[in-house]
Amino acid sequence: MSDTPAASAVPAVPAQPAKPVNKISTKAAGLVSLAVMSSRVLGLIRDQLFAALIGAGWQMDAFVTAFRAPNLLRDLFAEGALSTAFITTFSEKITREGDDSAWRLASKVATLAAVFMSLVTLLGIWGAPLITHLLAGGFNAEKMDLTVELTRIMFPFIALVSLAALVMGMLNAKNVFGMPAMASTFFNLGSIIGGVAFGKMLDPHFGTKHYGSGSLVGMAIGVLIGGLAQLVVQFPSLRRVGFHFRPDFAWRDPGVRRILLLMGPAVIAASAVQVNVMVNGNFASHLGNGAVSWLSYAFRLMQLPIGIFGVAIGTVTLPVVSRSAAAGNTVEFRSILARGMRLAFLLTVPSTVGLMMLARPIIALIYERRAYTAEDTTHTAEALQFYAIGLCAYSGIKVLAPAFYAIGKRNTPMMVSFLSIAVNYGLNQFFTFHLGWGHRGLALSTGLVALTNFALLYWLMHTQVRRLETRQMIVTLAKLAVAGGTLALICWAGQRWLLAGWVHQGFLVHVVLLFLLIGLAAAAFFAVALLLRIEELDDVAALAKRKLGRLAKGRTSNTQPPTPNIQ
Repeated sequence: MSDTPAASAVPAVPAQPAKPVNKISTKAAGLVSLAVMSSRVLGLIRDQLFAALIGAGWQMDAFVTAFRAPNLLRDLFAEGALSTAFITTFSEKITREGDDSAWRLASKVATLAAVFMSLVTLLGIWGAPLITHLLAGGFNAEKMDLTVELTRIMFPFIALVSLAALVMGMLNAKNVFGMPAMASTFFNLGSIIGGVAFGKMLDPHFGTKHYGSGSLVGMAIGVLIGGLAQLVVQFPSLRRVGFHFRPDFAWRDPGVRRILLLMGPAVIAASAVQVNVMVNGNFASHLGNGAVSWLSYAFRLMQLPIGIFGVAIGTVTLPVVSRSAAAGNTVEFRSILARGMRLAFLLTVPSTVGLMMLARPIIALIYERRAYTAEDTTHTAEALQFYAIGLCAYSGIKVLAPAFYAIGKRNTPMMVSFLSIAVNYGLNQFFTFHLGWGHRGLALSTGLVALTNFALLYWLMHTQVRRLETRQMIVTLAKLAVAGGTLALICWAGQRWLLAGWVHQGFLVHVVLLFLLIGLAAAAFFAVALLLRIEELDDVAALAKRKLGRLAKGRTSNTQPPTPNIQ
C-alpha cells in the first residue's frame, strides 16, 4: 500500500462513529489488562528470585546483557514488526476476502517465520561474541566470556517467541484477547520453574552465596522452557477459531509481500525503545559492575504499568482501527484512536506519579533481600524515577504507532524512530559523561526520548487524519495533572509520616503501610478525576459496575452490544 492519506479512502456518504466499538475496546482492554497484570506480577516474582539469588553484580550484568540480544530481536522481528504487520494485513484479509483466504495467508507466514527465525537463531549462536561486544563493549574478559556463553544458550528464544507472537496476532485479529495476553504468564512460570530446576541440577551451590556459572546456565535454560510454554499454550485457542497449520512455501503471495513491506520500516519504528535500551546498555557497561542490573530492574518496574495499560489498550485497538481504515471509515478510525490514547493516559498518570514519589520503598519491598543490598535499592530507585518521566508517552506510543501501518503510512514511525535513536545517543553522552550523572543520565535520556517520540507521532497523525480530538486531549491532560498533583501531595505526606521509619520496620509492617499509602493516593486520584468529570473514567467505572453486577447475580450473559470472543 502506498503512503497516501487516510482521508482519500473516506466514502462519499459520511460515516458515523461506531460507539459499540468503543465499548468493545474498553471491555476487551480490561480483560487484557488483567491477563497482562498476571504476567507482569509473575515477571516481578522472577526478578525477585534473580535479585535474591544473584543480586546486582557482574554476574547479573552478564545475564541481563545475554538475554537482551534475543529480547531485542523479539521486538525487532516478533512482537513489534511481525505482530503489527501481520495483524494489519490479516485483518484486512478477513474484512475483504473472508476467513479462508486469511488462514491460507497465516500458513504461509507461519512457515516463512519458522524457517527465517531458525536461520537467525543459528546465526546468533555463531555470532554471539560479536553481538556481546556490540551490546556491552565495556565488559572485562571474564564478564564477556560468561555473557557469550549465556547468549548462545538463550538465542533460540527468538524463534519460539516469534511464532508465539504470530499466533497471538491471529487470535487478536479474530477478537480473541484473553489467552494471547495470558501466554506471557506461562513464559514466566516456565522460566521460573525450569530455571530453578536446572539451576539446582547444574550447580550444587544454587541458592547460596557460593553459586557458580551453573546457576546462571540453569536460569538461561529456563528462559527457553518459558518461551516454548508461551507458544504451545495458545494452540487450543487457535484451533477453536478455525486455524489448522499446513506448511506452505508459496511465499510469492501479495499478502506475504505486503507484510514484508510493512515489516521493513516497522523493524526500526516499532522497536525504538529497545534499540535505545540496547544503546543505554552499552553505555552502562562502561560504568562498572551493577549499572546494567540497576537499569534492568528499574526498567522492569516501569514496564509494569505500560504492559498492564498501554499494551492492553493498544492490543485491542489495533485490529479495530485496521478494519476501520480498510473500510475507509476515517471518522471511526480517529475517534477510536483518540479515545484509546486518553484512556491510556488516565491509567498511567497515577502510575507515573506513584513510581516517582515512592520509588525507594517500592524497590526495597520487592527486591531488597539476601544478595540485593540497600545500595542497590538506592541506585535502582534513582533510575526508576527518571525512567518514569516517559511512562505516559510510552503507553501513548503503544496505541498510536501501530495505527500508522493501518493507514499505509509505514515510513512515518520509521523516520521518527531514526530521530529518537540519534537524540537518545546524544542525550546519553551529555547526561552520562558530560554531566557525570552515570546510570541516572541513561534513564533520563530514555524518558525524554519517549516524550519526544510521542509528540512527533501525535503531530504527524494529526496531519494525516485532520482531526484527532486534540482539544479534548488537552482538557483531559489538564484534569489529569490536577488529579496527579493530589496524588503526589498524598505520597509526599505519607512518606513523611506514614513511612517515616520504614527502613527499621519489619517486612509485614512495610507491606501494610506501603499498600495503605498507595491505596489512599490512588483513591484520591480517582476521586478528583471523578469530580473533574473525566469521560474515560466513566467508561471504566461503567465496565466495573457491569462486571460486579454479573458476579452478584451469577449471570454469564449480558444485554450489551455484541462483544468479541474474549476467551
